[in-house]
Amino acid sequence: MKEEKTKEEITRDEAIKKIDPVKEEAREERPKEDRCRDDKITREERVSSERNLDDKFLHALRILAPGTGLREGIESILRGKMGALIVVSDSPQVMSIIDGGFHLDCEFTPAAIYELAKMDGAIILNRDSKRILWANTQLIPDPSIPSFETGIRHRTAERVARQTGELVIAISQRRGIISLYWGPMKYVLQDIGVLLVKANQALQTLEKYKMVLDKDLITLTAMEFENLVTVFDVAKVIQRMELVMRIVHEIRSYVSELGVEGRLVNLQLEELVGDVEDEVLLIIRDYSAKYGDRSPREIRDSIRRWSSEELTDLVAIGRALGYGSTAGILDLSVSPRGYRMLQKIPRLPMQVIENVVEKFNELPKILRASINELDDVEGIGEVRARAIKSGLKRLQEQAILARHS
Repeated sequence: MKEEKTKEEITRDEAIKKIDPVKEEAREERPKEDRCRDDKITREERVSSERNLDDKFLHALRILAPGTGLREGIESILRGKMGALIVVSDSPQVMSIIDGGFHLDCEFTPAAIYELAKMDGAIILNRDSKRILWANTQLIPDPSIPSFETGIRHRTAERVARQTGELVIAISQRRGIISLYWGPMKYVLQDIGVLLVKANQALQTLEKYKMVLDKDLITLTAMEFENLVTVFDVAKVIQRMELVMRIVHEIRSYVSELGVEGRLVNLQLEELVGDVEDEVLLIIRDYSAKYGDRSPREIRDSIRRWSSEELTDLVAIGRALGYGSTAGILDLSVSPRGYRMLQKIPRLPMQVIENVVEKFNELPKILRASINELDDVEGIGEVRARAIKSGLKRLQEQAILARHS
């Protein structure tokens, strides 16, 4: 008896059929497990694509940040109560849709772009916005590309961005706002005062999350020395670190948009975040059950692509580390390889750390190793062996004191 589809499945299937009925017919003939796996891959590809677009948009925000020449020119256009349409690309896709205008190919200056904006046509800059290529030109994008804008200038900007995938800036003469279009994305530049308020609020949130993360890291460190770590403890720390990094990513977008006005925000951010991103990679390297199948960076990137809802699932994090999918894996005892602890010892090169881990395999064995056993490792002499022993002992004492303070 054929299973009835849920409302969500029907909606999804109808959407797929509209895109490609032939592919959908072939898809329905495949086993359900294969179809589910394909849906997951499609979702991951979509999220990855969104991440790439987001990174490109951060680059666009930096180009237009206060203190840059382009932003100075745009501010002059706004003060002059004028509008403008600016394309920041000299790609063949852009060149193929321009018609008429003046071919300038001159050096960019804020004053020049202000004067050229007095004409109605679009302005074409090269990709790094250092030269003005065309002025007073008409853009003729594909009219079949959907647009949700109402004004002619903004409809053209959206269609050009969707067709070429390049950065297009539309300056509204009547409303006095700056809209950025890049591919399917749209972003309206915000007032500097509003951005500073949002950035400071995000910094306060980051500070609270970082305090919780620091406590979890202290607990994890103490449990590593006592050899009492479970997958639950590791997954919880990785979850906290990812939440912190998502707030960091948001604040960095504010810093990019603020430009020279965001220097103090950036200083506070760097002081708060420290080396969290490096530490999460070391933790993954310490605890990945299938280390070698995927690099720590690949595991980290896969978790980074998850939605907020997926990140709440600690079992999923355990699965990403290679421990299976059952709920019972969270209670599984695990031992670190020792990368994170050895990294905290001053003047210990990574190659030496690699050699130590390769010989002893896990932190408990490194802790039990004698001076002579450590001395036998390539790259370690008696002096460095004593430094490792004393360094690990000091870290253990610090972790125990911090945990009970």
